[in-house]
Amino acid sequence: MLSDLQEIKRLKKEKNAIILAHNYQTGDMQEIADFVGDSLELCIKASEIDKSDIVVFCGVDFMAETAAILNPDKKILIPDTQAKCPMACMLNAEEVKKFKKMYPDTAAVLYVNTLAEAKAEAEILCTSSNAVKVVESIPQEKILFGPDRNLAWYVSKKVNKEIIPMPSKGYCYVHKLFDLGDLHFLRSKYHDAEILVHPECDPEVQNFADNVLSTGGMIRHVARSPKKTFIIGTEVDMVTRLKRENPDKTFIPALNDAICDNMKLYTIGNVKNCLLNGEYVVEVDKSIAEKAKVAIKRMIEVSKN
Repeated sequence: MLSDLQEIKRLKKEKNAIILAHNYQTGDMQEIADFVGDSLELCIKASEIDKSDIVVFCGVDFMAETAAILNPDKKILIPDTQAKCPMACMLNAEEVKKFKKMYPDTAAVLYVNTLAEAKAEAEILCTSSNAVKVVESIPQEKILFGPDRNLAWYVSKKVNKEIIPMPSKGYCYVHKLFDLGDLHFLRSKYHDAEILVHPECDPEVQNFADNVLSTGGMIRHVARSPKKTFIIGTEVDMVTRLKRENPDKTFIPALNDAICDNMKLYTIGNVKNCLLNGEYVVEVDKSIAEKAKVAIKRMIEVSKN
C-alpha cells in the first residue's frame, strides 16, 4: 500500500498536476510542492503554467482565485474551502466603487490579497514586494490603496504621492501581533542579529526593524547578507523555509505565536484527497475574471520590467 506521499507523487504524474505553495505553509507542505513562493512569485508562476492540466494551490482563497483567472483552461483546486484570508474579506467591490466616487481623480491600487470581485474594480494590483514600484509606475498623484493599512503606510513613506487607505483600518491579524516589546527583548538578547519584518506590521514595528521586506525579499536578502543571525517578523513558517535553505545561519521567530490559522488548514491527507477526487474546484465568474485579469496582468508587466 502506497503512503500518502507516494500517492501524491503518483497522482500528480497520472493527472498531470502541479502543486504551488505559499511561504507560510508548514514544512511538509513546502516539501511536496513543485514551487514555493510569496504572492508575487506565485502569481507570476501561475501566469506561466502551460504544460500542467491541474494546479493544486496550497494557499488562501484569493491566491487560488488569481490562478484560476490566469488559467481559465485549467482546473484549479484548493484542498480546503475554509482557507480564506480575513484581510481580503475587508474590501469588497462595492467598497472600492464607493471610494472611487469619493475620490474621482485617483487610481485604485489593490493588494493582491483581495477577492476577485474587488480586483475587477482596480486599475492595477500589487504585492508587498512590488507595491512601491507599482505605485510609481502609474501617472496619478493620488492613490487609493487597500486593503492593508500598514502596507499603505509603508508605500506612503517611499513615494511622493498621496496614499489613501481603503478601507481606513484594513489589516492582517497575524502581522498585527508583533509589538515593540518583543523586538526590544530579542534585540537585547541577540545583539548581532538583524531584524527583518514584513510591511504588514504596524508602523512602529517597521521603524524599529533593520529592514522591511516581503517574504520573497527576506529570502533574497538573507542569501546575500554577511549576517549570521536574523530575527524574523512574519508568519512563523517563513522561518521554516529560511532554515531549510540557509542551514549555516540562525533564524529566530520574532513571535512564535504568529501563526496564520487559515494557511495551516492544509495537510498531506487533504492534498492527496484533493488530487484523488478533484476537489475543490476554484471558479471565478467570467465577467469578473476578465476585468480582474487586466489588473493582474498590468502588475506582472510592471514587475518584470
